[in-house]
Amino acid sequence: MRERELALNRLKRAAFAGLEPSETEWQAFASCWHPVEYRRKTVLTAAGEIERYLYFVLDGVQRAYYLGDGKRDATLIFSYADSMSGIIDSFQLQQPSRYYLETLTASRLLRISYPDFDRLLATFPTLERWGRLGTATAMSGLMERYIELMTYSAEEKFRILLTRSPHVLQLIPHKYLASYLGLDPTTFSKLLASVKL
Repeated sequence: MRERELALNRLKRAAFAGLEPSETEWQAFASCWHPVEYRRKTVLTAAGEIERYLYFVLDGVQRAYYLGDGKRDATLIFSYADSMSGIIDSFQLQQPSRYYLETLTASRLLRISYPDFDRLLATFPTLERWGRLGTATAMSGLMERYIELMTYSAEEKFRILLTRSPHVLQLIPHKYLASYLGLDPTTFSKLLASVKL
């Protein structure tokens, strides 16, 4: 029980920075999150499936990726401790995902089901605001990333990644980081050897 309380406190700090849910709202919210654990390289959501859960990462690293023609995958996003995870468009729209979500390492997560999420947001204004702000923040981050991918050089993308998230070099296999940046693994290796921050 103590472990679940600690996990929920981490969720509360991460999810409600700047928002103050009432005790009733928090208790309703907290009661809907359930702990789960997965081994490394577990597919949580496959393309064609509807995302049933929103996750909060306690430990581990996950990635969302698109598998294109010729089976070449493109890493879209990573999630790790104290962040949300899931295929958000599939989850909120309840439509089949075009992407995969997998664990890169063994992962401990809290998850909330779509029916619980939808009911909470319809019932409690603070939780609806949390959902709206979370979606807007995610969209803002994706738009920024889109600009980086479309307009920056390989070295600029590499520098931005290391400035924003230097810890990823130890957490995530380099082939996935190269995919995330839209770089060939050889180019990524050369940048790793030559770029100093």
